[in-house]
Amino acid sequence: MSHGKKIKIVKLKTEFIFLIFLAIVVSPYWLEAQYQGKIEGKVLDQLGNPIEKAEVIIVAQTSSSINYRLLTDKSGHFIQIGLRPGFYVVEVRKSGFLSRSFEVKVSIAEVTKVEIKLEKAQEVIERNLSEADRYFLQGNKFYADQKYAEAISSFQEAIKINPRQWAYYFNLGLTFKKIHQNEAAVQAFRQAHELNPESFSVNKELGEALARLGNFAEAKSYYEKALILNEEDVDTIYNLGICLVNLGESEKALTYFEKAISLNKEYVDAYYQLGTIYIGLNRVAEAINCLETFLKLASTNDPRIDTARQLLTYLKKNN
Repeated sequence: MSHGKKIKIVKLKTEFIFLIFLAIVVSPYWLEAQYQGKIEGKVLDQLGNPIEKAEVIIVAQTSSSINYRLLTDKSGHFIQIGLRPGFYVVEVRKSGFLSRSFEVKVSIAEVTKVEIKLEKAQEVIERNLSEADRYFLQGNKFYADQKYAEAISSFQEAIKINPRQWAYYFNLGLTFKKIHQNEAAVQAFRQAHELNPESFSVNKELGEALARLGNFAEAKSYYEKALILNEEDVDTIYNLGICLVNLGESEKALTYFEKAISLNKEYVDAYYQLGTIYIGLNRVAEAINCLETFLKLASTNDPRIDTARQLLTYLKKNN
């Protein structure tokens, strides 16, 4: 039995990035203190002078509804407490300066410290950037309304005006992904990666887009980078395992599927993959256990159910 066949890549759950014009929400008071993190930083000009009343927008990658707006004090300082662990996009804006956005990771009971330097902008450049933001906002609205052709057009207009903003390319890539234009998505994510190579979300999405085109060798490198940035993202762990299976490295994939289950005991796809790999390694008892667990967790319309049942019947009959 061959286990090197191509296997459908599970969709990653990257949320759409909304960097501008976000509603203010209250910090989630119900979170216990030990499960919260903080982002603290300073906003400075190129000479190291503090910038007062710079607007800092913090948006959770897991849900754009979790977002915060605050202003820097006289020393350029800001702090946001009560943050759930995970990745956040931080945008800093101040009239007369070029805005900046970047991604940060917040950990449990830790302070994530950042220092942001803004470059001064000529008035005409600032007007142009505001126009780019307008197109970006428009694209976000079209995306939310499932008007993907219009969203693509808006993001492309934003990019024409400001080709140095990684989030424009990222959201463009997510829109192409929605309409299954995988090659266009790869191109957009590559541009986002060039501008922001340390973004977990960009590396993860670029890896998935490449895998969808069957380019598992290159996808593997981006998934590995994503795991360096966030070693406990279960979908990335699983998808890296899938890449290894498709590259004929099933035994190496075993570690990633096992880790996915250690992080999420109900990760149904990983049980199926483990079951088939254990069969190839003649680890019959483990294969039976994983396939039985898969059948307990799988939805009734999962196309792999019949195969799993056939494999179980064979294993139990012959051992």
